[in-house]
This record gives sequence, C-alpha cells and structure tokens, in this order.
Amino acid sequence: MEETAGVLLDFFIIFVLAKAAAEVFQRLRQPTVIGELLVGVAIGPHALGLVDVPLLDTHGGLSFVYEVMAELGLVVLLFFVGLETRLDDLLRVGRRSLAVAVLGVALPFALGTAFMASTGHPNTEALFVGAALVATSVGITARVLRDLGVLGSKEARIILGAAVADDILALLALTAVTQMDQEGGVDVGEVIVTAAVAVAFVAFTALVGTRVVRRYSLHLERLQIPNAPLVVALALMLGLSAVAGELGLAGIIGAFLAGIILAESREQLQLERRAQPIYEFLVPFFFVLTGAKVDLGTFSEGGTIGLALVITGLAVLGKLVGCGVGGYGLGRRSMLILGVGMVPRGEIGFVVASVALAQGAVGANVFSSVVFMSIATTLVVPPVLSMLYGRSRALEVDGGRC
Repeated sequence: MEETAGVLLDFFIIFVLAKAAAEVFQRLRQPTVIGELLVGVAIGPHALGLVDVPLLDTHGGLSFVYEVMAELGLVVLLFFVGLETRLDDLLRVGRRSLAVAVLGVALPFALGTAFMASTGHPNTEALFVGAALVATSVGITARVLRDLGVLGSKEARIILGAAVADDILALLALTAVTQMDQEGGVDVGEVIVTAAVAVAFVAFTALVGTRVVRRYSLHLERLQIPNAPLVVALALMLGLSAVAGELGLAGIIGAFLAGIILAESREQLQLERRAQPIYEFLVPFFFVLTGAKVDLGTFSEGGTIGLALVITGLAVLGKLVGCGVGGYGLGRRSMLILGVGMVPRGEIGFVVASVALAQGAVGANVFSSVVFMSIATTLVVPPVLSMLYGRSRALEVDGGRC
C-alpha cells in the first residue's frame, strides 16, 4: 500500500508540474515539450528528488511501472500523429524519406564506430556506440511538429516516413551488433529474416489496413458499447503496438500505423476529439520521465564529459549532414529542418546503451556518454525546430506583404 501511495504521489507531482510548465511555455510561445523535459530534470532523483523514480532498476519492480507509464504516453502521442497523417501523403515522399533514413543511419554509424575504434576502444564497444547513434526517437520531433501545427508540411511528412524506415534499419544494426558480440560473427540469414518480417509488417498493416477502412469503413455506429469508436481505436493502437514490440520494432511504430489506418475512417475527427483527454493526461509523463533520467553527477570526471561531448557532436553532425543531404534539392531551410528533426535519440539511445551494458560490451564511461548524448540531442531539438519553423512563417508573412 505504501509503495502504491508513493507512486500515485509521484504521478500527481509529475502531472501537475508538467501542466504548470506547459502553461508557462505556452505564454512564452515556446514548445511545451521543453517545459516538460526541464521539469523532469529538476524534480528527478538526481536533482531535487521530488519524485523517487527508480531509474536504474531495469529488471522489474517499481521501475517497470514508471517505464510503462512513459511508454503509454509515447504510444498515444504517435497514435495521434498517425491519426493526423494520410498514407497517401507519406507515399508521395516515400523515396525522399528512404533517402533521408538511409543516409541518416549510415553516416552516424560510420562516424561513431570510426571514432571509437581510432581512440583505442574495442571493436565491440565501437560498434555499439555506432548503433546507438543510428536510431531517431521521433516522439520528440512529432510532439514539436504537432504543437506547431505543421504535421501537414512536406518536411514533417518526410521526417515521419523516414522515422519508420530508420527504426527498421536501427533494429537490423542492433541485431547484427548484438549477435557479433555473442558469437563473433553475423548470421546474415537472421538479419535478412528480421528485415523481411519488419518490412512486411509495416507494409501489410499500412497498405491493407487503410484500403479496408477506405472501402468498407468501420460502421462503428452499429456497435452498442458506449464510445465504440474510441474503444476500437484504443484496441487497435494497443494491439498493433504489441505486435510491433514482439517483432523487435518500437511499439510506437505500431501505434503510428494504427493512427494512419484510422485516419482514413469517417470517424477520424470524432476519434481525435474523444481521445484528446487521454492525450493530455498520458503524453506529458513520457517527457517528464525522460528528463528525470539526467544525472549530471556521472560527468564529474573530465575524461567522461569529453567523451560524451564528442559522441554527442558526432550524433548531431551525422544526422544533420546525412539527413540534410537526403533532402538535397528541397532548399536549404528544408534540408536543415530534416536534419534537425532526425537528431533526437531519446529512449532509443537508452535502449542500445542498456543492452550494451547488460552484455558487458561497454564500460561505465561509455554508457554514461551515450546516455548524455541521448538526453542532449533530445533537449536541443525542440527550440531549434521551433525557431526554424517560426522563421519560415515570418518569411512567408513578409513575402506576402511585399
């Protein structure tokens, strides 16, 4: 009972302070996600300690409760992003998204691996760092794009499409690196099977699901259960998230696909309205709990902070250049938006770092550096992306006046 009361108190503090920060940052005309992340940094166990989040216990216990709450927030966020995205819009930028994803994976992996190998780190450690620099945590970018009301922009569609391909490529990289650590080689067949299953799941779910909904609709009004559209939507969201997780993909990919499918239904606007309270309740937990993972004390040693800064610099450079080049021809501003939008590593970096640490493939200093990189790339994107879109709107207004 005491543990339950403690968790509920933590959730109360997180929710109230997140909403208070959202109010402040709305008045400052800044993305509310920045306030939520900073609240997490301030009240986390490594700062003021207002919430007792057991972040280091990854094998169960209370940490599982917090992680599930954060994951639910992220799942709901990507479901909403999918609900506001049409598959046809993504397919129109499919080639561009694939180019952004491939270049945005290849360059950071090469930079991270080469740097670690050149500074005398073991090959396995170098490969794990390269893998940690690969995957984009699209949750941060998606939240900013949604808050700014620009999910319909061409850059946003490219980023969302690239994020799906990016997740598949990151899964393959992690599969190969993990297997190499265990067996000293890579089973190419297993990597191919993993890729085929992931691509088949995404393609089948998106293409078949949207076509079925377009042709037959859902006819949810025939169901007798209260709030039938919302019930079916939540079931689809959780179901596809679970399937994606079982296949080794991020659960948010399944949630995003569920949203895309339901975006084709005539109940789409009704779903958005009815699910909005769930969004407002759950989504802030992900960002606050992400911020709570910041532990500045781990960087008291000069060598660790130096390594962390270099890895972070390579992570930013790899995405800016790789994804930016993938957008070549769209204009300098669009290329910059694509690069910045794909920079966050967030929870994906935590996952790779945790796997590497659990296998003994990386040391404590490298683990802390990757965690620092994940947090830093998460915090830096919202204000920069907001500034880029804000500048774009200002230029459009000025151009209209002229």
